[in-house]
Amino acid sequence: MKKFPILVAMVLLASVSGCANLSDTQQRSVTGGLGGAAGGAVIGAIAGNAGMGALIGGAAGSAGGYLFGKHKESEQRAYEQGRRDAQYRRR
Repeated sequence: MKKFPILVAMVLLASVSGCANLSDTQQRSVTGGLGGAAGGAVIGAIAGNAGMGALIGGAAGSAGGYLFGKHKESEQRAYEQGRRDAQYRRR
């Protein structure tokens, strides 16, 4: 049981260290998954099954991060289109 915290720390370190070349949406998905897994593990530990809580929390967090990232990409595209339209009208 003493090896579990070390294993968790190693997995978190490995998953975060590879985030340098990810898009914003991918980074949000990973961050949401890690946060969801942590929160789910805490809630699951209280309820009696930390592993299941982490799994469910990680999946929900990843999905939420992905959807939020796609929303932000859509906002950015709309902003850029508005700028292009405004520059075109000035000419």
